[in-house]
Amino acid sequence: MGAKAQTLVSSVNTYSPYSMYGMGELTTKGNVIQRSMGGMGIAMWTNNMVNVLNPAAFALTPQKSFLFNFGMEGGHYRNSQTKYGADSSIETAYNSVNIHDIAFQMPLAKNLGFGFSLTPYSNVGYTMYGDDLSQDIAGNVGRVSYEYMGDGDITEVKFGVGWKPFNSVAVGVSAIYYWGNIERSYETQVKNITGNGSFSSTLGVDTYDVSRFKLQAGIMWNPIYRDDRILTLAATYDLGGPMKPKMFKHVYVDNVLNSVVRQEEDNALPLRLPHQVAAGFFYQTLKVRFGADYVYQNWGTQNTDFAESGGPGINVAYTDTHTIKAGFEIVPRYSDVAHYMNRMAYRIGARYGDYYQTFGGSRVKQYAVTAGIGLPIRLFGRSSVDLGFEFGMRRPDSPTVMIGSEMVGMIKQTYYKMSIGLNMFGEDRWFVRHKFD
Repeated sequence: MGAKAQTLVSSVNTYSPYSMYGMGELTTKGNVIQRSMGGMGIAMWTNNMVNVLNPAAFALTPQKSFLFNFGMEGGHYRNSQTKYGADSSIETAYNSVNIHDIAFQMPLAKNLGFGFSLTPYSNVGYTMYGDDLSQDIAGNVGRVSYEYMGDGDITEVKFGVGWKPFNSVAVGVSAIYYWGNIERSYETQVKNITGNGSFSSTLGVDTYDVSRFKLQAGIMWNPIYRDDRILTLAATYDLGGPMKPKMFKHVYVDNVLNSVVRQEEDNALPLRLPHQVAAGFFYQTLKVRFGADYVYQNWGTQNTDFAESGGPGINVAYTDTHTIKAGFEIVPRYSDVAHYMNRMAYRIGARYGDYYQTFGGSRVKQYAVTAGIGLPIRLFGRSSVDLGFEFGMRRPDSPTVMIGSEMVGMIKQTYYKMSIGLNMFGEDRWFVRHKFD
């Protein structure tokens, strides 16, 4: 089986064979600033930027102000698979572009703030194909081709409140709503018929509809809190539980959509969301900011009895994940009136972790390096246009998997992502009525 070669530009948010199962490929959370720093930001204590990673940050919104963030992201995906026995390989390429995040924060009262965000949680996008080359099928039926396609996404809507009871402590809680749908289809076609009798093409369509709430709690604490430097320690906890997507199955014959030979509705798909624990630190001065996060998700523990089939002889199971994210930012001279480039923010970061599924018992490692710049909109202002870049890879621990007696190469993936974001800080004078003589 291989991925069909494509070089299209699409609004589908990903093109990855790893998105064929479960909820698909999980996205990296955060705004462009955070994603340019490896995706870290659990402990990012700041009052001039929307921080959707920790609801405690909602408490930091200044009075008489409003924080807004908007981001877009484009990606270039390349997949490769070695064909053993044929001494060749398959390579594919795909481009995508879409909106990544919309978020805002606003004050409710002194030391009390509200936050809202709309971001992708997971994406599905793939096209796979394969031929049945067995002698029995080729001699008695003909060439039988299989094609697997999927697209869709799950969106995360978060709204919550943060409270700062002390100058160096903030706490918060958010309600998170997941909604969206994923469609996966498979098609069987008989070509170059060699046998007797009639053969029909078959199209199967599985649709998953998701609608689910969960809760998140967070805390931030500053053991160092001074005018010239701040050290913040933070943690969040996400409550897991049943995802309970509704699944609708339809099977059509000869691609005639009104020739339904099978129709099912399953309200008990046993996939469960993981409990997530995240912790991190963030240190900042007037010139530099850096930090790191650790994230643990118990996908495997929550889904010990749930496995999917990735084809004959391949089991797709769920596994607990551990992810480390780190980033660094420098602004050479924030108050440099003469040189704009000294007021720009320069960022780098990295991320390492596990994919949340295993394939034939093989884990998949994920690596990414990131970079970005922040372009201040005006002198001494806090609003900015931010640009980000990410290069990442997915590499299975084992390069091959056995299907019966046949050795099949695992798919290796590399990708490049470019992002642009608008970070708007509504300063005090936005809320002041001007008087004219």
